[in-house]
Amino acid sequence: MRKILIVAAGFLFAAPAIYAAPGAPAQADEKAKVEEAGQVMKDILNVPDDIPRNILDKARCVIVLPSVKKGAFIVGGEVGHGAMVCRTGSDYTGPWGAPAMYVLEGGSIGYQIGGESTDLVLLVMNDHGVKSLLNSKVKLGADASAAAGPKGRSAAADTDAALRSEILTYSRSRGAFAGVSLEGASLRPDNKANANLYGQPETAQQIIAEKTVPPPAEANLLDSTLQNASPQLKS
Repeated sequence: MRKILIVAAGFLFAAPAIYAAPGAPAQADEKAKVEEAGQVMKDILNVPDDIPRNILDKARCVIVLPSVKKGAFIVGGEVGHGAMVCRTGSDYTGPWGAPAMYVLEGGSIGYQIGGESTDLVLLVMNDHGVKSLLNSKVKLGADASAAAGPKGRSAAADTDAALRSEILTYSRSRGAFAGVSLEGASLRPDNKANANLYGQPETAQQIIAEKTVPPPAEANLLDSTLQNASPQLKS
């Protein structure tokens, strides 16, 4: 009987380690996704006809969804995972901050982008757009106005798209970078991925607006790339 009790006690002490283990690969996946987002942003801002700086300077937040596979587009299914990073401060004029994980959903997107794998970048252009994304699922074109983003260094700062749309959208596929329409797709915070990334329950609201956690080391490239390209908001 004593041996049975000892074995049972040993199992109880070991159980937390057994059940905690599955979280480790998930955290590694989220960290890798954030690192990949940083590399995508760096690459895109180094191409000749990239996101115009006068447009990026007006953005409150940037969402990067790396390596979205064309074959993953299913009606109503999850199709892209990535990170949203925003300027800090109550008025979004400070340095770029900690990333929150997001999911892009929608069945028609696959017909609007080409290639086997596509990187998507979305710019959130005003405070209302940020607030909507932090608190709920947002359907592009319905809950938030969206348009294909202008590109090229000669794009004017007062383009209709930049002035009238809350979210500007871009895609990169097989080296080609262009604005893309994602109207009809939906964006939502991925709170499970946030918990995996930070090792504790965190909502997008807490990460971005309330600043409850510092940026993880894996966000260094994403933050530094954006900070170097657009150090302050120019509204």
